[in-house]
Amino acid sequence: MKEWLIEHKFTVIAVVFIVFGGSYYFYVNDKEEPAPINSTIGENKLQTEGVETENKKQPNQAAAQPEKIMVDVKGQVKLPGVYQSITSERVIDVIGRAGGLTDQADQTQVNFAEHVQDEMVIYIPAKGEVGVTTQGQSEGSITVSGGTSQNQGKININKANEQELQNLPGIGPAKAAAIVEYRNASGPFKVVEDLKSISGIGEKTFDKLKDLIVVN
Repeated sequence: MKEWLIEHKFTVIAVVFIVFGGSYYFYVNDKEEPAPINSTIGENKLQTEGVETENKKQPNQAAAQPEKIMVDVKGQVKLPGVYQSITSERVIDVIGRAGGLTDQADQTQVNFAEHVQDEMVIYIPAKGEVGVTTQGQSEGSITVSGGTSQNQGKININKANEQELQNLPGIGPAKAAAIVEYRNASGPFKVVEDLKSISGIGEKTFDKLKDLIVVN
């Protein structure tokens, strides 16, 4: 046996190295196992979903931009006229741009907190003047709609019904009914001055109405 080992010593040494090397290889590979593929995919999915969630939380800046509109301010303000505004503003903001109220303005008839609308007419009545409250508008201010013309939102006295006519300053139920009755009996108004033919509408009342009405 000893003689055989001496004769084949190089073969024996080679076998020992192979066995030792193989054992060491498997030992090292068992300690360095790769991370499961499914776990990596799951982590990547969670990261992607987190980014998408953050993107959804970003506010839409373009949609938040207020719309530019035009508002007509009349009556007891220092600088009456047409003013540019935005939809997020309120009546008090536009009145401030018109120089504020005069000493004769009746503040009790105006809803200063109302949001303004495009083509809105804000009429500030004088003290002692009767204002009319309608749905969706402030008392003393006029948000024209329905039987109105496209001429800067003025009310067409040939088309407006009694309720719409009462949006005008100084026009109550009786005068509104008289306007409609006159229109039915005599035909449409030819000019706005024809409104003075109605009983109870004199020069003083007409002066408050002439800039708010049209006949076509």
